[in-house]
Amino acid sequence: MKKIYTPAFVLSFLLLAGCSKDFLKAYDDRIVGTWQITDVNKVGIGGNTGNLPFKDGSFSFMKDGSMTFTNSSGDVFKGTWDIQKKVMNDDNSSVYHSLQITAVNFNTQQVLGEYYDDINFTGTNHIKARIISGAHTYITHLKR
Repeated sequence: MKKIYTPAFVLSFLLLAGCSKDFLKAYDDRIVGTWQITDVNKVGIGGNTGNLPFKDGSFSFMKDGSMTFTNSSGDVFKGTWDIQKKVMNDDNSSVYHSLQITAVNFNTQQVLGEYYDDINFTGTNHIKARIISGAHTYITHLKR
């Protein structure tokens, strides 16, 4: 029996060592890097994705809380980001993370800001960020 456990243990160790450990990192560490907006979906009644400040382009999130947003026209905005962990119940059974982004184009003085009520990493290279607004929800998909 001992002969079976040793190869199984070695194989399990090798498989786990080769996998990404991103799910073990804090959200603040996981978001660092460059993310492209790939899609924005609207769920529910009413609303218009055309009114969203971040509907196309890419984000570069830095570890220090600074960020750069470049829209599809090539306009560059610089600003800050902040992720907050929210707990709904005293027993920590319902935890979610919100994301606040504020960015300014210093050439035009245009300010963009958004509060994402809930963000989820659905893999190492994919984020779903939700904006809940009345009877509708916007879901922004970001990929590395």
